[in-house]
Amino acid sequence: MIRSNSIFLLSSIILFLPLGSVYTKDFNALCSTCRQLVDKFDKGLEKTAKQNFGGGNTEWEERKLSKYELSEIRLTEILEGLCDSSSFECNHMLEENEEHFETWWFKRKTKHPDLFKWFCIETIKVCCPKGLFGLDCNTCIGGADKPCHGNGKCDGDGTRSGNGKCSCDKGYEGEFCLDCSDGYFSALRNDTFSLCKECHESCDGCTGGTNQDCKECRNGWEKDPEGACIDINECTKDPATCKDNQYCLNTDGSFSCKECDIRCSGCKGPGASYCLTCADGFKDEESTCTDINECTEDPALCKDNQYCLNTDGSFYCKVPAFDSEDSQTGDSPEKHEDL
Repeated sequence: MIRSNSIFLLSSIILFLPLGSVYTKDFNALCSTCRQLVDKFDKGLEKTAKQNFGGGNTEWEERKLSKYELSEIRLTEILEGLCDSSSFECNHMLEENEEHFETWWFKRKTKHPDLFKWFCIETIKVCCPKGLFGLDCNTCIGGADKPCHGNGKCDGDGTRSGNGKCSCDKGYEGEFCLDCSDGYFSALRNDTFSLCKECHESCDGCTGGTNQDCKECRNGWEKDPEGACIDINECTKDPATCKDNQYCLNTDGSFSCKECDIRCSGCKGPGASYCLTCADGFKDEESTCTDINECTEDPALCKDNQYCLNTDGSFYCKVPAFDSEDSQTGDSPEKHEDL
């Protein structure tokens, strides 16, 4: 055997593990592991493509030992890099099939350059060609070129597992994935091809792609005199849809309630210019609610040893730090929420 005894211990452990049906029957996992092995092998080929024996006299070495490109040494280097030490599945498959890699490398590579096809599909038979499934590599519904007629996934596609049943993509349904599901209509259809497109958002069932092709209107929509489904403006309903100090925002097929600006007491939209009335501490100025500066409107608001500090919607009475014994103890200034 080419590989060293570096994974002898792993091999010994494998002999005593209860592999049973898990390893031999989970063909989906086996095919995935096989594909990973081949992918790593291909990367190893790329990595070693420009290497040589490393002895210093490449010309002599290749003349006496054969070319590195086709050498046993190169194969060994590639094989040693295929599996992480922690990957049981990879190491197990490699241990069981190392001779196949040697056979392909020395005897089959020229005639069978596709390692995945030769090794995974034809030799150890854990995978199938794309569009085929199951132990006998049966053809998926719709054909190998377009499994499920291009509108879904064939169970077991490319592996020796699965039952070949179709899992249809969004918008398609049925055994062959040729029928359109709810919310979609058939734009084009024949025995082997189907194109389903989504109904207009206002439709509950449709025959076409516009709001005039609805069978029924969805909640939040209603038919106009011409029979097209149009949005219902819930915000115009009476009684009001939203709570006090909220405004209604209409959206296609629905609505939402948004909080009024803090400067408002009731509103009909976002921002201080949409207030119905101004909240306490604010006044209407040029059709928008602005802060009242209580400190300038009434200089006598605070005590003699305090000064007034204006805030949005209110004010503070604060004792200057150099005059206040309280300031040394960290007392908070007096805040006035209401005038």
